[in-house]
Amino acid sequence: MKMRLFSVAVLGFGLALSLAAQDPSTLQDSTGQPPAQGRGPGQRGGWGGGMGMGGGRGIMGTVTESAADHYTIKTETGESYVVHFSANTRIMKQTVRHEGDNSGRMGPGGVPPLAIKASEIKVGDAVTVVGEPDAATKSIGAVIVLQMDPERAKQIHEMQANWGKTWLGGKVTGIKETTVTIEGMMDHAAHSFVVDENSTFRKRREPITLGDLQVGDLVRAEGAVKNGVFVAAMVQVQNMPQGDGPRVPRNGPPQQ
Repeated sequence: MKMRLFSVAVLGFGLALSLAAQDPSTLQDSTGQPPAQGRGPGQRGGWGGGMGMGGGRGIMGTVTESAADHYTIKTETGESYVVHFSANTRIMKQTVRHEGDNSGRMGPGGVPPLAIKASEIKVGDAVTVVGEPDAATKSIGAVIVLQMDPERAKQIHEMQANWGKTWLGGKVTGIKETTVTIEGMMDHAAHSFVVDENSTFRKRREPITLGDLQVGDLVRAEGAVKNGVFVAAMVQVQNMPQGDGPRVPRNGPPQQ
């Protein structure tokens, strides 16, 4: 049974990416202080310590049970997963910057996440869990548990619904003429899109061309399906730092 896994390199939304790239000095707890030892980025070289594609899988869902050492969450496919956490798990609250008109629209730029207590995550909260899910035991050892902003959670659900319709994203596995093949970050299956004379390309903020794409690049393509083929209007390249990802057991909390 397929479950929509996500990568730390989620390109369109960048939740886990922003955690991985966050300067540890900017992280705060709910009192405005840096997170305490064992709760923040002190171990394994900090947030940017190599959380690449290999260690960046996880799940998203709604909390249905909150206990002293685990949560139970329900995924969008209706499956229940037990999320094991320990003192080494980074439990965070996503924060967003809203416009001054109080309209609820999120302003540009990221806001550092806050370190929170495990007990602050309640039944009904939407969470993203970074770790390695075990579909057989329906469990995951959590490296990061992120309590999501409700509006951002809604956006992610919309992104999932539009996957393959208005956007694709993943790691480039092949380029042949104007066709780019990727390993999809939502399902780890093969997908492809084509580009034409109207397609634009960017790497971070710099304009590039199709010839600059390379196998192994992480890309997000926005466009539409035409005659059964996804045609990209814009292709964004956003590579992750290199390094070994955090290693966690499949059915238990992270080890010291």
